[in-house]
Amino acid sequence: MASKGGYNAFKGLITLFLLCCLLTYCSVIEFKSFVLKNGLTVIHHYDPNTPLCVLNILYKVGSKNELPDKTGFAHLFEHLMFGGSINIPNYDQPIQLAGGENNAFTNQDVTNYYVVLPASNIETAFWLESDRMLGLALNEESLSIQKKVVIEEFKERYLNQPYGDVWKELLALAYVEHPYQWQTIGKEISHIEGAELAEVEQFFNNYYAPENAILVICGNVSYNTANEYALKWFDNIPKRTCNKREVKPEPPQKKPRTKTMHVNVPSSLVVRAYHCAGRNDRNYYATDLLSDILGSGKSSRLHQELVLEQGHFTEISSYITGDFDSGLFVIEGMLSPYTNIETATKAIDNFIQKSVNKGITQDELVFAKRKTETQLNFNNISILNKAQKLAFGEMLGNANIINEEWSKYDSIDVEELNMLAKALFAPEKIIQLNYLSTKA
Repeated sequence: MASKGGYNAFKGLITLFLLCCLLTYCSVIEFKSFVLKNGLTVIHHYDPNTPLCVLNILYKVGSKNELPDKTGFAHLFEHLMFGGSINIPNYDQPIQLAGGENNAFTNQDVTNYYVVLPASNIETAFWLESDRMLGLALNEESLSIQKKVVIEEFKERYLNQPYGDVWKELLALAYVEHPYQWQTIGKEISHIEGAELAEVEQFFNNYYAPENAILVICGNVSYNTANEYALKWFDNIPKRTCNKREVKPEPPQKKPRTKTMHVNVPSSLVVRAYHCAGRNDRNYYATDLLSDILGSGKSSRLHQELVLEQGHFTEISSYITGDFDSGLFVIEGMLSPYTNIETATKAIDNFIQKSVNKGITQDELVFAKRKTETQLNFNNISILNKAQKLAFGEMLGNANIINEEWSKYDSIDVEELNMLAKALFAPEKIIQLNYLSTKA
């Protein structure tokens, strides 16, 4: 058994660690940026409190940049980028030998790749990522392999899994002009099956170009070293002109939209959505706070009223999609076995009306702000999170949003939040997908 003195010493170390973390939370995240001759934006943040370093590359291409009859290309490229480049046949092996890890993700707005390595080995990431940007080893064989992988993923996650096509149906219902109307995986499998090598090469040359990318180095590597490696490995990649497809804004919705599906799933699901502000709009922060107050966690209004008090749902929550362009405020609830869709819809309608009439209280707003501040600060401990936030901010036009984000939330007052709710939840703006169980 440990001695009391040893235990107190351990407690002291924990307290000191937490204090250090708190100081890290509250500090300004300093960074420098520069642009290479080929248009590549480079951002550097030095963090001496870690032995690691992250190299993060964000390409300004997501599923919204695809053609309506050729969807799923951005996600397909996430896979193709790991198939080897012109000088490096195996991307993963050098990273593993250098003691690192890597991954990527694609959404409707961006495609993001990252490598985490011991800081002393970070040049390995520069070497690998520059060669991928310079040119992939695209050929019929690699394309065929990755198409099969993506098609299998499409089937497994979106077609053959309960509730797998909910978002496919909801997005198609919510958007009539904007390319958010399809999922990142694509509209349908045939678009991936029909992808030809020439089309894939054109997509790469158009979007995976230096001037369409943001490179972030974050961790225990000096600015001088980051600058040296960026120039050494990326500056000589030829500049390519990007011809981005024009993204049409979604026109205002003038009447409610509803779709009902009867599906072989265990329980019925209702998804109610409303169009909301994109990331660069002040209302984005207010809407995020509103979704937290109304439907985040078991202490939220939605759970307390519609699950515990009325029993119409077994679970229900609200959230925003967080898209760069105009996204969605979503209320998603699993119906109780004893509730039909008419009763559930009326319960949501009454809840919305009550919330608009009653308004958000000052206490609720303060609680939501404190929770948000804690989450933001905690997230900024991770060098990977910091790297990606800097990249996202730069794409939105302001890398310093990482330091300004909390002030944007904190500036929202109760009056502004309640005015937003009245406009957001207008009856003509309802989008509702009734996903009804045939077993009920």
